[in-house]
Amino acid sequence: MRIPLALLTLTLALPVPVTRLSPEVADVPRSPAGRQFLTFDPRGDGLAVEVLGDLGTADRIAVLVPGVDTTLRNFDRGLGGVARRAPAVQARVLHARLQSLEPGARVAVIAWLGYDPPEGLSLEAARDVRARAGAAALTTFVRGLPARVRVTVIGHSYGALVAGLAASRLPRVADIVALGAPGMGVDSAADLGGARVWSALAPADWIRRVPQLRLLHLGHGRRPSAPAFGAVALPTDGVTGHDGYLCPGTATLDAVASIVLTTSAGAA
Repeated sequence: MRIPLALLTLTLALPVPVTRLSPEVADVPRSPAGRQFLTFDPRGDGLAVEVLGDLGTADRIAVLVPGVDTTLRNFDRGLGGVARRAPAVQARVLHARLQSLEPGARVAVIAWLGYDPPEGLSLEAARDVRARAGAAALTTFVRGLPARVRVTVIGHSYGALVAGLAASRLPRVADIVALGAPGMGVDSAADLGGARVWSALAPADWIRRVPQLRLLHLGHGRRPSAPAFGAVALPTDGVTGHDGYLCPGTATLDAVASIVLTTSAGAA
C-alpha cells in the first residue's frame, strides 16, 4: 500500500498509520506495528519508506537512499543478514546519534527505499537506468515534504547516484552526502543544483576499484571523493568496508549527524 504524497502534507500532524498487508510471498515481511511507514509495498522486490521522529514538528529531515541489492526482505535485517547494511538499522543509528548530540532536536530521519535498486554486481548496477527512475521518485517524494523544513539527502553507493541525478531538481535540499559512492552522474559538485556536497570513501572500500567513466547510460562518472569533483571530504575513521559508514562509533556517523543538525531550517 502506498500513501500518495499529495496527501502527505495533510496528514503530517497525525501519526502515520501502519497498515498490515497480506504478503504475496511467505517470506515477505509485514509492516510492523508501532512504526511509521509512508510506503510499504510487498510487490516485487518491495518498497518501504519509514520515518523516525515526528514529521509534524521537524525542522530538519534526513533522507537515507540505499544502494544495490536493497529490497523489502532485507530492509530490516540487511543484505546477507548483516545488520549494518539494513536501511532501517542505519536510520535508527543516525536518529539515535542526532538525539544524543542534540537532545530534543526537532529532526526526522527517513529510510527511503522508494525505488527498485539493481541486483548485485550486474550490468544494471553499472548503468544509470534504475537510478534515473529512482531520481524521479526521490524528487517527487522530497517535493512533498513540509515546505518549512530543510532536507539533507544521504546516498549510499548506488543511492548516491540516485541523489546526484535528482539534485538539480531539488533546490530545497541544503546538503547532499555521498557515502561509498561510485559516482553521482555529474562531473563536479557545481552540477548538483547549489547544495553543499559531502563525500566519504573509506580506504578499504572496494568501490575504489570501480572505473570512473560515463558513456551514455553506462558508468557513473567521476567519484565525488575525487579532488576534482569539489565535494568536501568527510572523515572515515572507524569505517570498515563498503557498508560501515553509519555504524556507531565511526567518525563518518558523527560528521553526517553534525551536517544534519547544522542545516538551516526554513524554505530555500
